[in-house]
Amino acid sequence: MTEPRLLRVLVADDEEGIRAGVARVLGGLTVDLDAYGGPTAFAVETVPDGLAARERLAQGGIDILLLDHSMPGLTGMELLEELRAGEAGTLVIMITAYASLDMAVRATKQGAFDFLGKPFTPHELRDVAAKAARHLVADRAARELAAGRRRVRFEFLSVLAHELKAPLGAVEGYLQLLDEGVAGDDPAAVKRIVGRSLARLAGMRKLIFDLLDLTRIESGEKARSLGPVDVAGAAGAVVETFAPAAAGRRLTVELRTAGDPVVTGDAGELEIMLNNLVSNAVKYNRDGGRVEVAVDGTVPDTVTITVADTGIGMSADEVSRLFGEFVRIKNEQTRTIEGSGLGLSILRRLARLNGGDVTVTSCAGQGSTFTLTLARGGTRLEAAR
Repeated sequence: MTEPRLLRVLVADDEEGIRAGVARVLGGLTVDLDAYGGPTAFAVETVPDGLAARERLAQGGIDILLLDHSMPGLTGMELLEELRAGEAGTLVIMITAYASLDMAVRATKQGAFDFLGKPFTPHELRDVAAKAARHLVADRAARELAAGRRRVRFEFLSVLAHELKAPLGAVEGYLQLLDEGVAGDDPAAVKRIVGRSLARLAGMRKLIFDLLDLTRIESGEKARSLGPVDVAGAAGAVVETFAPAAAGRRLTVELRTAGDPVVTGDAGELEIMLNNLVSNAVKYNRDGGRVEVAVDGTVPDTVTITVADTGIGMSADEVSRLFGEFVRIKNEQTRTIEGSGLGLSILRRLARLNGGDVTVTSCAGQGSTFTLTLARGGTRLEAAR
């Protein structure tokens, strides 16, 4: 059984009976917050006045404060104003026998969460405690989520800056060579420098376009034009696109189709997915190797695309990281291969957007096989978000 979350409650009241009664009721209470985090229990401490409450709060660790409005030395309202000024992060429930609209407005402005009018019943106390716990847990979860998003955004921008810094530096260096006349009047040298600059700029352009695609998919803002798409025809067009690159490396590319591979989807999304798979099979292959593309439309509800290569392959650790953002497998064999590190992340999101998924099996030194499945009806999975 799951151990309940523990919230620490401080009761500040000058009436001993109130302190003892609250401790007895809440000390044995466990509430189930369901979606807010499961079972939650309360650990209760008591103090007889505002000064003692201030001292205990300064030590930290109090989640909920049940605060009497009228106490000697330091009133509950005065302490509430101090807490508000310091943004202590403790949720306050005012206890008062003198409830009035003016007092309620004043206390609310100072950050009070709720009120308990004396005398109150155990049922009323349990209700307000459960309500406070639910609010507190939900608020903290939201804060943690926001902090996590800020951290991810910072890491994302840091990686992006790193990815852009190298090609920008390279282009700047090439331009300086031209500016300083290092190439002289040699057309071949100038052509080589310009060619390298253009290649770097093309890589940056691809990175930017990939980022835009990823952002549109993540936000749900990507425009989609759904209709019947012939996967076999799309695969054939992609294979033809990469034929020159494959021929340049003496790669044999074979396309096989079976059944009726038609899905309801976006033709542009399918092209992105197939481009990614075939492009990687060509780039990470060995000269003189093979690429086998198989489109299977024999299963009623899905169409499966398999792209296998005889390339450099990957280790189990590399495979486990493959679909993350900005992930590029870096080793002696891949260091000269350009890429944004976003292609496979986009591929997986698009696959799930189309009711499917993508998996990979690989063996270092022997090649990789990617398997992409698509739902014929294009059903969107929640995992795509």
